Amino acid sequence: MPASVATALYAIFIIWLFKLERDQESLVSPALWIPVLWFSIGASRMVSMWFGGIGQSAMPTVSAQLEEGSVVDRLIFTGLLLAGLAVLARRGRQTNEVLGANWIILLFFLYAAASILWSDYSFVSFKRWSKAVGNVVMVFLILTEPDSNAAIKSLLARASFLLIPTSVLLIKYYPDYGRVYNQFTGQAEYIGVHTGKNGLAMICLILGFGALWRVIEALKIPDRSYKKRHLIAHGAILGMALWLLYMAHSAAALGCAFIGSGLVWLTGLRRRAVKPLTLHMAVVAIMCICVYGIIVDTNVGLVQAVGRDATLTDRTSLWHDLARVDINPWFGTGFESFWLGERLELMGAKYWWQPNQAHNGYLELYLNLGWAGIFLQAILIVWGYRNISNSLREGEELAGLKLTLFVVALIFNLTEATFKVVSPMWIVFLLAVSIVPRRDNQDDQLSVGVPEPKKVVSF
Repeated sequence: MPASVATALYAIFIIWLFKLERDQESLVSPALWIPVLWFSIGASRMVSMWFGGIGQSAMPTVSAQLEEGSVVDRLIFTGLLLAGLAVLARRGRQTNEVLGANWIILLFFLYAAASILWSDYSFVSFKRWSKAVGNVVMVFLILTEPDSNAAIKSLLARASFLLIPTSVLLIKYYPDYGRVYNQFTGQAEYIGVHTGKNGLAMICLILGFGALWRVIEALKIPDRSYKKRHLIAHGAILGMALWLLYMAHSAAALGCAFIGSGLVWLTGLRRRAVKPLTLHMAVVAIMCICVYGIIVDTNVGLVQAVGRDATLTDRTSLWHDLARVDINPWFGTGFESFWLGERLELMGAKYWWQPNQAHNGYLELYLNLGWAGIFLQAILIVWGYRNISNSLREGEELAGLKLTLFVVALIFNLTEATFKVVSPMWIVFLLAVSIVPRRDNQDDQLSVGVPEPKKVVSF
């Protein structure tokens, strides 16, 4: 089939998917498109990359390119950030409630802002912090929607309709965009809309779990029209996400897929089918096994079971070298400042695959924000898990999906650093742990046969 014909057919297919999802559109405001665009750009490539790096200055080194960035991308992110802030300002009362309920998230990002002061690259650090705080703006914009659960579902659905079919299209009909070739082995790596196979696998995990949850939800709804439309739309996305996950061949994503699917199944059962204590024990056991098999002792067979060697493709050597780098152990090098200048060049000279991240989200936090950052992240994780546990107990509609995304984010960051800038994994983690305050005025709550969102109890 000619690429032009395939493009037209995929465009029609995407429009059809949006039509099948039309009942959710009445539950959210047009402003939701702001976080959808933010999320979709973060989950794919910067806009300038689609046009051959337009707006990117010609720099002699990778480090200089990372420092300079793209003017076009900067303008787009700034525009979306200002638009999001404007919407939050108009939603004054709801915004204040969300800010007050989620002050721990604000504390983490305030400390990150303070770390700019001791960064070797303060201006670059500030630009990256501005993008990262944009994640918080987008999350709070979603939480201040009249129906935050419908907003989360629409965010994941819209992003999946845009990114998943387009990834399939690029891999099959536009290989110059959808594939790269390993410079040492010559083997093709499938990247879709992203810049790397692990990035493609990450968005397939997030959007795939969203689609799986919607399929399970649709099966419980008696309305045949609703059930049919959503089974078709989200079933198609789920099938394509599974195919893309297979093509990406990411060991970390494969393991997370098995674990996340199990959690979706457990939490998708009837409320009394699984006791809370059993679920907590399952989560703790999963985390302990993953940490031991991936971090403590890679020879126990866990990484080998998903087709990787004990070095995790040289990650263990990188971790060892990064742990010995001379930085301030308490405060780090400053927000998103470690992989700049001489440090980036030094690691690039030693490792053929040119690392620009620690391939461990917790080590990455330590390098940039020190033990203080690790401590605040630990508080955020514990606080977030308690919020999710409370939402499960209260019977919140999306509590099971939030738990799944929360656990998958923690595990994925054992081998990839995604607690950073505009990573979609960081965005859904913040969405999962956030509190949605009770609204006294329920006049704008709408329903289409799905459960009304309930309060998440705060500690």
